[in-house]
Amino acid sequence: MKKLSFVVCLGLSLLGFSAFGQSRAYVTNEGGGSVSVIDVETDTVISTIDTGGKPRGLALCKGLKKLFVTEQNSAQLWMIDTIKGEIEQRVQLGESPEALYCSSDGKWLGVANEGTNSISFIDVKSMSVKFSIRVKGKNPEHGVFSPDGKLMLVSAEEADQVDVIDLTKRKQIGSIKVGERPRGIAFSPDGKRAYVAVESASLLVAIDVAKREVIGKQAVGKRTAGVIVSPDGAYVFASNGGDANVSMVDANTFELVQNIAIGQRPWNMSFSPDGSKLYVAAGRSGSVSVIDVASRKMVSEIPVGRLPWGVVTH
Repeated sequence: MKKLSFVVCLGLSLLGFSAFGQSRAYVTNEGGGSVSVIDVETDTVISTIDTGGKPRGLALCKGLKKLFVTEQNSAQLWMIDTIKGEIEQRVQLGESPEALYCSSDGKWLGVANEGTNSISFIDVKSMSVKFSIRVKGKNPEHGVFSPDGKLMLVSAEEADQVDVIDLTKRKQIGSIKVGERPRGIAFSPDGKRAYVAVESASLLVAIDVAKREVIGKQAVGKRTAGVIVSPDGAYVFASNGGDANVSMVDANTFELVQNIAIGQRPWNMSFSPDGSKLYVAAGRSGSVSVIDVASRKMVSEIPVGRLPWGVVTH
């Protein structure tokens, strides 16, 4: 098993550290084979979990004190004990897994496998793949559960649509044209809207989920890749890899409010538990940019590992 270094483990023991007793951010460093652990209060790296391989997607599930990470080279899902710094369990997936998400009830994990054009669905309790669903889009990157758990929207890097999966029927039931190379997907808290980052067109696209149709397009910045909705649903944030910034968009009017300068090649994002800060993986900077939502400014840049891909907070 991969473990934290002795010095870090000793330090955590002396401090009475508990990763899930306080607010933490976890960052996958795909170029460094590691996961960085950030204290959200101080915005500093407090430990590094050496995993090896190429960790990419990551998720936390409701009610569980474990971190789930996809590793691209071995095509595996890892369950990590963040306190011990150990990979406790490995599950074989489809070829080249990328992003993963947990259902709102905490029972399922969905992993996009770009090499097999499929989504693997893992039962969290048994840590086993129960079924997989093939999608039409080539090289799927994100498969995101709707808040009610009935649907999943899937983006694919070599496509111009978002595929729609009915999770009761366990099959794809349609597609929504959004533009070339859709990437990040996020739902509004009520599940009525979904937002898609469309990289080639440098657009943020809004979808009416019930009607399954595009209802808005907003030019943001170059090579839009990531998207997230604020916990209160008031704003949508999109990361622009070609501009080194994050766009803040009013969810009601769907108008651009401001572009916020951050680190190079921003990618996936996560809010602090209280919603006051936004953490952005800035791949080419080897850091996580921290945005203060109220002031709309980057207030910290936290050095992590090489090529950070994703970030999730607890």
